[in-house]
Amino acid sequence: MAWRCSATSNAGLIANLQAAGIIRSQRTIATMLAVDRAKYTSYQNVAYEDHPVPIGYGATLSAPHMHAQMLEILEGHLRPGDRALDVGSGSGYLSACMAHMVSEGGAPGKVFGIEHIPELQQMSVQSVAMDHPHLLDSVLKFVVGDGRKGWKEGAPYKAIHVGAASPSIPKELIDQLS
Repeated sequence: MAWRCSATSNAGLIANLQAAGIIRSQRTIATMLAVDRAKYTSYQNVAYEDHPVPIGYGATLSAPHMHAQMLEILEGHLRPGDRALDVGSGSGYLSACMAHMVSEGGAPGKVFGIEHIPELQQMSVQSVAMDHPHLLDSVLKFVVGDGRKGWKEGAPYKAIHVGAASPSIPKELIDQLS
């Protein structure tokens, strides 16, 4: 059960997600171990609890089990050298995980995180700069924009993750898939 996955460390959290059967892939395990969730929130005391954490501006850092499920689902589309788009990139955590996957082994993959709130876009850049500065610009780029329109400048994408509900799938996003 996902709500029993909380821990006091990143490694403990990932072990609990694996024990619960939420994470099965070794790539997802390695990625989530490499990208420390605590560096993407100012709420250090709850960084490894399995629930959403506020990041400001009415947005949240999704619960770890949700990120784990998304990485498991997208894993086959986040191969070294692939291109991906993270719509509603918020804190930058999932974008950083995606960037880790597409750049394994030094592959020239690319991830774009698009966020409509400029302050969150800046926060994501700062968070990745603390955790994995080598990813910025060469593998991972954060932009401000309307994610419903995607980011044509980086297309085509092998995977697009949308971190918000929508009554329909925007055609602009479909058109940007490879």
